[in-house]
Amino acid sequence: MTAVVTFRARVRLVLAALILALVPTTPTLAASASAPASADVIEERAPAQGEAGRQGAEVVAVTQVAERQVDLSVRSTALGGRTVKVRLLTPDGWNPADRRQHWPTFWLLHGCCGDYTSWTSMTDVAETDSLRDVLVVMPEAGWNGWYSDWWNYGEGGDPAWETFHTVELRQLLERDWGAGRNRVVAGLSMGGQGALLYAARHPGMFKATAAYSGSAHPLLNDESVDRILGLFAGQGNDPLRVWGDPVAQRRVWQAHDPFHLAKRLKSLPVYLSCGDGTAGPLDAPGASSALEADFNRQNHALAAELKRVGAKHLTTHFYGAGTHTWRYWERELLASLPMLLGALGVKG
Repeated sequence: MTAVVTFRARVRLVLAALILALVPTTPTLAASASAPASADVIEERAPAQGEAGRQGAEVVAVTQVAERQVDLSVRSTALGGRTVKVRLLTPDGWNPADRRQHWPTFWLLHGCCGDYTSWTSMTDVAETDSLRDVLVVMPEAGWNGWYSDWWNYGEGGDPAWETFHTVELRQLLERDWGAGRNRVVAGLSMGGQGALLYAARHPGMFKATAAYSGSAHPLLNDESVDRILGLFAGQGNDPLRVWGDPVAQRRVWQAHDPFHLAKRLKSLPVYLSCGDGTAGPLDAPGASSALEADFNRQNHALAAELKRVGAKHLTTHFYGAGTHTWRYWERELLASLPMLLGALGVKG
């Protein structure tokens, strides 16, 4: 019992430190960012009789939020019947009513403390011309969902973010919204880990993956374990619900650690980038980020492991000075697009 109490106390202390570290470097998104005042609800419908108990996911509302930006409200069985949002950045000529047309699909994942609006709110992704020939999928993944089906003390169940994304949402988009089976995935921070995990845990689903300041090896050392447990504990969550205890449920943790899945990534084009946590050219003078420094060490470890297992399509950009901030992630997205779009067979 003493060990358990000590463990939980340590998590609380780490969480308090993380909150102080994250506040200045992770912008808070305005509540209104999900849809401007002029957003038009294209369709909204209630489930038909008996539909609420149907397995899988269903779209219950569609909202046009900007040019080429459409939000789907999706009710998910994997998320306990809750409804969450998915933002689509649509290609030129996109017409979901044309069931013969299927577009190359680029999954773009948000980080911790953000949501499905993060990429369009914080970057110029919607104005990037090279993305006008692909369907960009930006799904909600929870404030700290970690792109995982949570362990929940061995009971599983809600939330099952991985199942929602890779099974329910994928099938829904390919059936009704013009998504093709030619896919790549990228993300930042928590979403960088998610991009690596999805590519590794679902062989053949994605043709390339990119992680910007991603949590690439959470089991690297005690500092890394404590940091991610602190993030798991955000918003009053029990951190052990996500992957369990890092010792008692070691196999669960390893199954969600990209370093331990390196062999499954070795045949894919992989892009890894990270700063070292010190003030860089896109930071205010004196800025620093212990989180970025930790993720930098994790990314170096993953890169070395990928090389050890024979990866032949690894690109790294460990750019030295730079903190855990959006200006770097926007830059790295643009830098990685030739590789990602090339894997889709799309000219950048």
